[in-house]
Amino acid sequence: MAYVAKNLDRWRFCGTGLTMVYSPKNSALRIGMVSPYGWDTPGGVQAHIKDLARYYIKQGHQVSVLAPVSHEDALVDDFVVPAGRPIAIPYNGAVARVLFGPVAASRVRQWISQGNFDLLHLHEPAIPSLSLLACWIAEGPMVGTFHAAAPKQKVAFAISPFLEPVIEKLSARIAVSEVARETLTIHLETDAVVIPNGIDVDFFASSTAKSEWQQPNTIGFIGRFEEPRKGLQVLLDALPIVARFIPDIKVLIAGPGEHEVIYKSINSQLRNKLTFLGRVSESDKAALLKSVDLYIAPNTGGESFGIILTEALAAETAIIASDIPAFRNLLNGGEYGALFESESSTDLAKVIIDLLRDSSKRKSLANIGFQSAERFDWSKVAEQVMDVYSMALTGGGKVGLASESRSWNRLFTRDNL
Repeated sequence: MAYVAKNLDRWRFCGTGLTMVYSPKNSALRIGMVSPYGWDTPGGVQAHIKDLARYYIKQGHQVSVLAPVSHEDALVDDFVVPAGRPIAIPYNGAVARVLFGPVAASRVRQWISQGNFDLLHLHEPAIPSLSLLACWIAEGPMVGTFHAAAPKQKVAFAISPFLEPVIEKLSARIAVSEVARETLTIHLETDAVVIPNGIDVDFFASSTAKSEWQQPNTIGFIGRFEEPRKGLQVLLDALPIVARFIPDIKVLIAGPGEHEVIYKSINSQLRNKLTFLGRVSESDKAALLKSVDLYIAPNTGGESFGIILTEALAAETAIIASDIPAFRNLLNGGEYGALFESESSTDLAKVIIDLLRDSSKRKSLANIGFQSAERFDWSKVAEQVMDVYSMALTGGGKVGLASESRSWNRLFTRDNL
Protein backbone atom coordinates (compact mmCIF):
# COMPACT_ATOMS: atom_id res chain seq x y z
CA MET A 1 0.00 0.00 0.00
CA ALA A 2 1.31 3.44 -0.91
CA TYR A 3 2.35 5.51 2.07
CA VAL A 4 1.81 9.23 1.68
CA ALA A 5 3.60 10.64 4.75
CA LYS A 6 2.41 12.71 7.67
CA ASN A 7 -1.19 13.91 8.18
CA LEU A 8 -2.80 10.60 7.27
CA ASP A 9 -5.98 11.93 8.88
CA ARG A 10 -6.37 14.04 5.74
CA TRP A 11 -6.65 10.88 3.65
CA ARG A 12 -9.13 8.03 3.69
CA PHE A 13 -8.65 4.45 2.58
CA CYS A 14 -10.40 3.61 -0.64
CA GLY A 15 -10.02 0.08 -1.96
CA THR A 16 -6.32 -0.64 -2.21
CA GLY A 17 -5.14 2.95 -2.09
CA LEU A 18 -5.62 6.33 -0.43
CA THR A 19 -8.01 9.02 -1.53
CA MET A 20 -7.43 12.59 -0.50
CA VAL A 21 -10.22 14.43 1.25
CA TYR A 22 -8.45 17.74 1.82
CA SER A 23 -9.58 20.60 -0.44
CA PRO A 24 -6.65 22.15 -2.35
CA LYS A 25 -5.81 25.82 -1.97
CA ASN A 26 -7.51 27.96 -4.58
CA SER A 27 -4.90 30.72 -4.57
CA ALA A 28 -1.68 30.69 -6.55
CA LEU A 29 1.30 29.14 -4.79
CA ARG A 30 4.91 30.22 -4.55
CA ILE A 31 6.74 26.97 -5.27
CA GLY A 32 10.45 26.41 -4.89
CA MET A 33 11.81 23.41 -6.78
CA VAL A 34 15.34 22.05 -6.42
CA SER A 35 17.16 20.10 -9.12
CA PRO A 36 19.93 17.81 -7.88
CA TYR A 37 21.61 17.57 -11.29
CA GLY A 38 23.25 20.04 -13.65
CA TRP A 39 20.50 21.95 -15.45
CA ASP A 40 22.35 22.22 -18.75
CA THR A 41 23.08 18.48 -18.89
CA PRO A 42 20.42 16.31 -20.60
CA GLY A 43 18.59 14.08 -18.16
CA GLY A 44 15.15 12.77 -17.30
CA VAL A 45 15.02 14.40 -13.85
CA GLN A 46 15.88 17.84 -15.22
CA ALA A 47 13.31 17.45 -18.01
CA HIS A 48 10.67 16.42 -15.47
CA ILE A 49 11.34 19.46 -13.27
CA LYS A 50 11.41 21.83 -16.23
CA ASP A 51 8.11 20.62 -17.66
CA LEU A 52 6.40 20.55 -14.27
CA ALA A 53 7.56 24.10 -13.55
CA ARG A 54 6.31 25.32 -16.92
CA TYR A 55 2.96 23.64 -16.41
CA TYR A 56 2.43 25.25 -13.00
CA ILE A 57 3.52 28.66 -14.28
CA LYS A 58 0.88 28.39 -17.01
CA GLN A 59 -1.61 27.55 -14.26
CA GLY A 60 -0.80 30.84 -12.52
CA HIS A 61 1.63 29.64 -9.86
CA GLN A 62 5.00 31.25 -9.23
CA VAL A 63 7.87 28.80 -9.55
CA SER A 64 11.58 29.19 -8.88
CA VAL A 65 14.00 26.34 -9.65
CA LEU A 66 17.38 26.21 -7.93
CA ALA A 67 19.85 24.13 -9.93
CA PRO A 68 23.55 23.57 -10.59
CA VAL A 69 24.51 25.23 -13.87
CA SER A 70 27.77 24.78 -15.78
CA HIS A 71 27.24 27.63 -18.23
CA GLU A 72 24.92 30.38 -17.05
CA ASP A 73 24.95 32.08 -20.45
CA ALA A 74 23.19 29.01 -21.89
CA LEU A 75 20.13 29.36 -19.64
CA VAL A 76 16.85 29.94 -21.45
CA ASP A 77 14.41 29.52 -18.57
CA ASP A 78 14.01 32.67 -16.51
CA PHE A 79 12.60 30.70 -13.58
CA VAL A 80 15.97 28.97 -13.00
CA VAL A 81 18.32 30.32 -10.30
CA PRO A 82 21.91 29.10 -10.85
CA ALA A 83 23.52 27.72 -7.70
CA GLY A 84 27.02 27.17 -9.07
CA ARG A 85 28.98 24.77 -11.24
CA PRO A 86 28.39 21.06 -10.59
CA ILE A 87 31.04 18.37 -10.34
CA ALA A 88 30.83 14.93 -11.92
CA ILE A 89 30.53 11.89 -9.65
CA PRO A 90 29.80 8.23 -10.49
CA TYR A 91 26.28 7.36 -9.43
CA ASN A 92 24.01 4.38 -10.15
CA GLY A 93 25.89 3.23 -13.25
CA ALA A 94 26.18 6.69 -14.77
CA VAL A 95 27.85 10.04 -14.16
CA ALA A 96 25.84 12.56 -12.14
CA ARG A 97 26.68 16.26 -12.12
CA VAL A 98 25.80 17.55 -8.66
CA LEU A 99 26.64 20.41 -6.33
CA PHE A 100 27.30 19.96 -2.62
CA GLY A 101 29.26 21.52 0.22
CA PRO A 102 29.36 24.66 2.42
CA VAL A 103 29.43 27.15 -0.48
CA ALA A 104 26.44 25.47 -2.11
CA ALA A 105 24.69 25.44 1.29
CA SER A 106 25.15 29.19 1.56
CA ARG A 107 23.49 29.70 -1.84
CA VAL A 108 20.63 27.40 -0.86
CA ARG A 109 20.13 29.39 2.36
CA GLN A 110 20.03 32.68 0.45
CA TRP A 111 17.55 31.32 -2.10
CA ILE A 112 15.21 30.05 0.62
CA SER A 113 15.43 33.25 2.69
CA GLN A 114 14.52 35.39 -0.32
CA GLY A 115 11.94 33.07 -1.88
CA ASN A 116 8.99 33.48 0.49
CA PHE A 117 7.90 30.01 -0.67
CA ASP A 118 4.67 28.29 0.31
CA LEU A 119 6.28 24.93 -0.40
CA LEU A 120 9.54 23.32 -1.49
CA HIS A 121 9.64 20.41 -3.94
CA LEU A 122 12.97 18.60 -3.58
CA HIS A 123 14.03 16.07 -6.20
CA GLU A 124 16.34 13.23 -5.11
CA PRO A 125 16.87 14.51 -1.55
CA ALA A 126 18.62 11.26 -0.60
CA ILE A 127 21.85 11.89 -2.51
CA PRO A 128 24.56 14.51 -1.84
CA SER A 129 22.94 17.35 -3.75
CA LEU A 130 21.26 20.72 -3.48
CA SER A 131 18.03 18.97 -2.53
CA LEU A 132 19.59 17.36 0.53
CA LEU A 133 21.05 20.72 1.53
CA ALA A 134 17.69 22.43 1.11
CA CYS A 135 15.98 19.84 3.29
CA TRP A 136 18.52 20.36 6.05
CA ILE A 137 18.43 24.14 5.83
CA ALA A 138 14.68 24.68 5.45
CA GLU A 139 11.65 24.04 7.59
CA GLY A 140 8.00 24.06 6.63
CA PRO A 141 6.04 22.28 3.87
CA MET A 142 8.41 20.12 1.81
CA VAL A 143 7.70 17.38 -0.74
CA GLY A 144 10.43 14.99 -1.90
CA THR A 145 10.37 13.13 -5.21
CA PHE A 146 12.56 10.04 -5.52
CA HIS A 147 13.61 9.05 -9.04
CA ALA A 148 16.45 6.58 -8.53
CA ALA A 149 16.36 2.82 -8.82
CA ALA A 150 19.19 0.63 -7.56
CA PRO A 151 19.62 -3.08 -6.88
CA LYS A 152 19.38 -4.22 -3.27
CA GLN A 153 23.05 -5.19 -3.33
CA LYS A 154 24.18 -1.66 -4.13
CA VAL A 155 23.81 1.21 -1.70
CA ALA A 156 22.60 3.98 -3.96
CA PHE A 157 22.36 6.46 -1.12
CA ALA A 158 25.97 7.13 -0.27
CA ILE A 159 25.39 9.10 2.93
CA SER A 160 22.65 7.03 4.51
CA PRO A 161 23.69 7.79 8.14
CA PHE A 162 22.52 11.38 7.62
CA LEU A 163 19.28 10.65 5.80
CA GLU A 164 16.88 9.90 8.65
CA PRO A 165 16.46 13.61 9.51
CA VAL A 166 15.74 14.31 5.84
CA ILE A 167 12.98 11.73 5.67
CA GLU A 168 11.48 13.00 8.93
CA LYS A 169 11.33 16.59 7.69
CA LEU A 170 9.56 15.83 4.42
CA SER A 171 5.82 16.49 4.62
CA ALA A 172 5.17 14.00 1.80
CA ARG A 173 7.11 11.72 -0.50
CA ILE A 174 6.61 10.79 -4.16
CA ALA A 175 8.27 8.00 -6.15
CA VAL A 176 8.11 8.12 -9.95
CA SER A 177 7.56 4.37 -10.27
CA GLU A 178 7.08 1.20 -8.28
CA VAL A 179 10.76 0.44 -8.85
CA ALA A 180 11.76 3.80 -7.36
CA ARG A 181 9.37 3.21 -4.45
CA GLU A 182 10.89 -0.20 -3.78
CA THR A 183 14.39 1.32 -3.82
CA LEU A 184 13.27 3.89 -1.27
CA THR A 185 11.77 1.17 0.91
CA ILE A 186 14.89 -1.02 0.73
CA HIS A 187 17.46 1.66 1.47
CA LEU A 188 15.58 4.07 3.72
CA GLU A 189 12.82 1.88 5.17
CA THR A 190 10.08 4.31 4.21
CA ASP A 191 7.49 4.58 1.46
CA ALA A 192 5.95 7.00 -1.00
CA VAL A 193 2.95 7.59 -3.20
CA VAL A 194 3.69 6.65 -6.82
CA ILE A 195 3.16 9.39 -9.40
CA PRO A 196 4.81 8.87 -12.81
CA ASN A 197 6.88 11.31 -14.78
CA GLY A 198 4.81 13.45 -17.12
CA ILE A 199 4.91 14.27 -20.81
CA ASP A 200 3.00 16.47 -23.26
CA VAL A 201 1.08 13.75 -25.08
CA ASP A 202 -0.28 16.08 -27.77
CA PHE A 203 3.22 17.28 -28.63
CA PHE A 204 4.36 13.78 -29.55
CA ALA A 205 1.04 12.65 -31.00
CA SER A 206 0.88 15.61 -33.39
CA SER A 207 4.53 15.52 -34.47
CA THR A 208 5.37 14.89 -38.11
CA ALA A 209 7.76 12.29 -39.50
CA LYS A 210 10.75 13.37 -41.59
CA SER A 211 10.87 11.84 -45.05
CA GLU A 212 14.63 11.23 -44.87
CA TRP A 213 14.12 9.21 -41.71
CA GLN A 214 10.86 7.50 -42.61
CA GLN A 215 12.23 4.65 -44.68
CA PRO A 216 11.04 1.02 -44.61
CA ASN A 217 12.56 -1.14 -41.87
CA THR A 218 13.99 1.71 -39.83
CA ILE A 219 14.49 1.38 -36.09
CA GLY A 220 15.52 4.05 -33.61
CA PHE A 221 17.58 4.47 -30.44
CA ILE A 222 17.84 7.62 -28.30
CA GLY A 223 20.18 8.04 -25.35
CA ARG A 224 23.70 8.67 -24.09
CA PHE A 225 25.06 5.73 -26.03
CA GLU A 226 28.48 5.84 -24.40
CA GLU A 227 26.89 4.75 -21.10
CA PRO A 228 26.90 0.93 -21.12
CA ARG A 229 23.63 0.70 -19.20
CA LYS A 230 21.79 2.40 -22.08
CA GLY A 231 22.39 -0.85 -23.97
CA LEU A 232 23.38 0.33 -27.44
CA GLN A 233 25.96 -2.47 -27.62
CA VAL A 234 23.17 -5.01 -27.15
CA LEU A 235 21.41 -3.54 -30.19
CA LEU A 236 24.63 -3.47 -32.23
CA ASP A 237 25.30 -7.11 -31.36
CA ALA A 238 21.81 -7.96 -32.63
CA LEU A 239 22.32 -6.12 -35.92
CA PRO A 240 24.21 -8.87 -37.83
CA ILE A 241 21.38 -11.31 -37.12
CA VAL A 242 18.70 -8.81 -38.08
CA ALA A 243 20.52 -7.83 -41.28
CA ARG A 244 20.63 -11.47 -42.37
CA PHE A 245 16.81 -11.55 -42.45
CA ILE A 246 16.07 -7.84 -43.06
CA PRO A 247 18.85 -6.77 -45.46
CA ASP A 248 17.64 -3.16 -45.76
CA ILE A 249 17.50 -2.58 -41.99
CA LYS A 250 18.44 0.96 -40.94
CA VAL A 251 19.23 2.25 -37.44
CA LEU A 252 18.87 5.90 -36.39
CA ILE A 253 20.90 6.71 -33.26
CA ALA A 254 20.35 10.02 -31.45
CA GLY A 255 22.12 11.30 -28.38
CA PRO A 256 25.45 12.63 -27.16
CA GLY A 257 28.59 10.57 -27.64
CA GLU A 258 31.53 9.91 -29.96
CA HIS A 259 30.16 7.78 -32.76
CA GLU A 260 33.57 7.16 -34.35
CA VAL A 261 34.30 4.64 -31.61
CA ILE A 262 31.08 2.79 -32.44
CA TYR A 263 31.87 2.70 -36.15
CA LYS A 264 35.24 1.11 -35.52
CA SER A 265 33.75 -1.57 -33.30
CA ILE A 266 31.34 -3.07 -35.83
CA ASN A 267 31.68 -4.98 -39.08
CA SER A 268 32.47 -2.63 -41.96
CA GLN A 269 29.64 -4.14 -44.00
CA LEU A 270 27.12 -2.97 -41.40
CA ARG A 271 28.35 0.59 -40.98
CA ASN A 272 26.16 1.97 -43.75
CA LYS A 273 23.11 0.81 -41.83
CA LEU A 274 23.82 3.22 -38.97
CA THR A 275 23.01 6.93 -38.96
CA PHE A 276 24.22 8.98 -36.00
CA LEU A 277 22.22 12.15 -35.48
CA GLY A 278 23.99 13.51 -32.41
CA ARG A 279 22.05 15.43 -29.78
CA VAL A 280 18.63 16.32 -31.18
CA SER A 281 16.06 18.96 -30.25
CA GLU A 282 12.75 18.04 -28.67
CA SER A 283 10.97 18.55 -31.99
CA ASP A 284 13.46 16.34 -33.82
CA LYS A 285 13.17 13.69 -31.12
CA ALA A 286 9.40 13.64 -31.63
CA ALA A 287 9.89 13.51 -35.41
CA LEU A 288 12.32 10.60 -35.04
CA LEU A 289 9.82 8.65 -32.95
CA LYS A 290 7.16 9.29 -35.58
CA SER A 291 9.50 8.24 -38.40
CA VAL A 292 10.77 4.85 -37.24
CA ASP A 293 8.97 1.51 -37.46
CA LEU A 294 10.26 0.44 -34.06
CA TYR A 295 11.76 2.23 -31.09
CA ILE A 296 14.36 0.07 -29.33
CA ALA A 297 15.11 0.49 -25.60
CA PRO A 298 17.86 -2.08 -24.84
CA ASN A 299 18.79 -0.62 -21.43
CA THR A 300 20.48 -3.10 -19.11
CA GLY A 301 19.51 -1.60 -15.73
CA GLY A 302 19.61 1.42 -13.47
CA GLU A 303 16.33 2.79 -14.83
CA SER A 304 13.48 3.66 -12.49
CA PHE A 305 10.95 4.79 -15.09
CA GLY A 306 11.72 5.21 -18.79
CA ILE A 307 10.47 8.61 -19.94
CA ILE A 308 11.50 7.92 -23.55
CA LEU A 309 9.11 4.96 -23.59
CA THR A 310 6.18 7.18 -22.64
CA GLU A 311 7.16 9.58 -25.43
CA ALA A 312 7.28 6.72 -27.93
CA LEU A 313 3.87 5.56 -26.73
CA ALA A 314 2.48 9.06 -27.29
CA ALA A 315 4.00 9.14 -30.80
CA GLU A 316 2.16 5.87 -31.51
CA THR A 317 5.41 4.07 -32.22
CA ALA A 318 5.79 0.35 -31.57
CA ILE A 319 8.31 -0.32 -28.80
CA ILE A 320 10.75 -3.12 -28.11
CA ALA A 321 12.28 -2.85 -24.63
CA SER A 322 14.44 -4.96 -22.37
CA ASP A 323 12.50 -6.68 -19.62
CA ILE A 324 14.14 -4.78 -16.76
CA PRO A 325 11.63 -4.13 -13.95
CA ALA A 326 11.01 -0.45 -14.74
CA PHE A 327 10.24 -1.11 -18.41
CA ARG A 328 8.23 -4.24 -17.69
CA ASN A 329 6.06 -2.28 -15.26
CA LEU A 330 5.61 0.70 -17.56
CA LEU A 331 4.64 -1.51 -20.51
CA ASN A 332 2.32 -3.62 -18.33
CA GLY A 333 4.23 -6.85 -18.82
CA GLY A 334 4.42 -6.48 -22.60
CA GLU A 335 0.86 -5.33 -23.31
CA TYR A 336 1.90 -1.83 -24.46
CA GLY A 337 5.24 -2.78 -26.01
CA ALA A 338 7.22 -5.91 -26.83
CA LEU A 339 9.79 -7.13 -24.31
CA PHE A 340 13.00 -9.11 -24.79
CA GLU A 341 15.37 -10.77 -22.36
CA SER A 342 17.66 -8.09 -20.98
CA GLU A 343 21.20 -8.15 -22.41
CA SER A 344 20.29 -10.91 -24.89
CA SER A 345 21.11 -9.63 -28.38
CA THR A 346 19.80 -12.89 -29.83
CA ASP A 347 16.39 -12.45 -28.26
CA LEU A 348 16.30 -8.78 -29.28
CA ALA A 349 17.08 -9.73 -32.89
CA LYS A 350 14.27 -12.27 -32.87
CA VAL A 351 11.70 -9.74 -31.65
CA ILE A 352 12.87 -7.06 -34.13
CA ILE A 353 12.63 -9.48 -37.05
CA ASP A 354 9.20 -10.69 -35.95
CA LEU A 355 7.71 -7.19 -35.73
CA LEU A 356 9.33 -5.83 -38.90
CA ARG A 357 7.94 -8.79 -40.83
CA ASP A 358 4.42 -8.38 -39.42
CA SER A 359 3.15 -4.85 -40.03
CA SER A 360 -0.32 -5.67 -38.72
CA LYS A 361 1.07 -6.89 -35.41
CA ARG A 362 3.38 -3.89 -35.20
CA LYS A 363 0.60 -1.37 -35.85
CA SER A 364 -1.70 -3.06 -33.33
CA LEU A 365 1.00 -2.90 -30.67
CA ALA A 366 1.60 0.79 -31.44
CA ASN A 367 -2.13 1.57 -31.20
CA ILE A 368 -2.58 -0.22 -27.89
CA GLY A 369 0.47 1.59 -26.54
CA PHE A 370 -0.84 4.95 -27.71
CA GLN A 371 -4.10 4.43 -25.84
CA SER A 372 -2.10 3.92 -22.63
CA ALA A 373 -0.11 7.14 -23.03
CA GLU A 374 -2.80 9.52 -21.78
CA ARG A 375 -2.15 8.59 -18.15
CA PHE A 376 1.29 10.25 -18.44
CA ASP A 377 0.02 13.60 -19.75
CA TRP A 378 0.89 16.60 -17.59
CA SER A 379 -2.80 17.46 -17.26
CA LYS A 380 -3.11 14.34 -15.10
CA VAL A 381 0.35 14.01 -13.58
CA ALA A 382 0.69 17.63 -12.45
CA GLU A 383 -2.72 17.52 -10.80
CA GLN A 384 -1.70 14.41 -8.85
CA VAL A 385 1.44 16.24 -7.69
CA MET A 386 -0.68 19.26 -6.74
CA ASP A 387 -2.86 16.99 -4.61
CA VAL A 388 0.26 15.98 -2.70
CA TYR A 389 1.23 19.66 -2.37
CA SER A 390 -2.19 20.40 -0.90
CA MET A 391 -1.77 17.63 1.64
CA ALA A 392 1.70 18.92 2.57
CA LEU A 393 0.24 22.39 3.14
CA THR A 394 -2.41 21.26 5.62
CA GLY A 395 -0.27 22.19 8.60
CA GLY A 396 -0.17 25.84 7.56
CA GLY A 397 2.84 28.11 7.57
CA LYS A 398 5.38 28.93 4.88
CA VAL A 399 8.89 27.72 4.17
CA GLY A 400 11.55 29.27 6.34
CA LEU A 401 15.07 28.65 7.57
CA ALA A 402 15.61 25.98 10.18
CA SER A 403 17.19 26.87 13.48
CA GLU A 404 20.94 26.50 13.71
CA SER A 405 20.53 23.26 15.66
CA ARG A 406 18.98 21.65 12.57
CA SER A 407 21.15 23.41 10.02
CA TRP A 408 23.55 22.09 7.42
CA ASN A 409 26.49 22.76 9.73
CA ARG A 410 25.46 19.81 11.93
CA LEU A 411 26.45 17.47 9.12
CA PHE A 412 30.06 18.30 9.92
CA THR A 413 29.95 18.03 13.69
CA ARG A 414 32.27 15.45 15.17
CA ASP A 415 29.34 13.29 16.28
CA ASN A 416 28.26 12.80 12.67
CA LEU A 417 31.66 11.90 11.26
